[in-house]
Amino acid sequence: MSEQRILVVEDDEGIRRMVVFNLERAGFEGIEAGDCQAARVAVADQRPDLILLDWMLPDQSGPEFARSLRRDELTRDIPIIMLTARSLEDDKVRGFDSGVDDYITKPFASREMIARINAVLRRTMPGGADDEVSANGLVLNVASHRVLANGSPVELGPTEFRMLKFFMTHQDRVYSRAQLLDHIWGGGVYVEERTVDVHILRLRKALAGHGYDKFVQTVRGAGYRFSATGSS
Repeated sequence: MSEQRILVVEDDEGIRRMVVFNLERAGFEGIEAGDCQAARVAVADQRPDLILLDWMLPDQSGPEFARSLRRDELTRDIPIIMLTARSLEDDKVRGFDSGVDDYITKPFASREMIARINAVLRRTMPGGADDEVSANGLVLNVASHRVLANGSPVELGPTEFRMLKFFMTHQDRVYSRAQLLDHIWGGGVYVEERTVDVHILRLRKALAGHGYDKFVQTVRGAGYRFSATGSS
């Protein structure tokens, strides 16, 4: 298997080279970009498996660049981890709202960075023929397109299946309606945001008979999340 390619978008050359050194020591191929313009060229020419993205960049902010990647059909599925010195909760929310998959606060240990990269890559890799996702007795099988709750089949429509698959592979993260539309329906399809609510209700109804409806949680003013703890 070829090395997985990580694009590091960071304007501080010292930090950038240090990150790339640690990536290569961990078995990844590192690509460097000092600003968003260089990053766009790198994405087009070399298509990374994941992007480590600094918040403060000279030509565009990291969240703005992340949003632009998520709007483009060719790049919307590339995982993004934000690297930033901003540690306030509001900043983290802004980062996640831009579509990033994880958030690492500077300064950080190289072991934490590698662990988070591996975790995001595992979550976002395309499902293989035998891939299963499970959470406290709820099992979703990608190949057979079946969902089992403690061994009993759960009947889901195709949209609810895609929604549950997305939630189960992105647990404990809050997603707005707009983000769910992008991830589940795709950015090229026009669907009203309230459609998300309809399918959430259908998904909960299908899971309710098995006691799993509480896993799909409403976060007031923010959106929805899936949590296997079942507690808000």
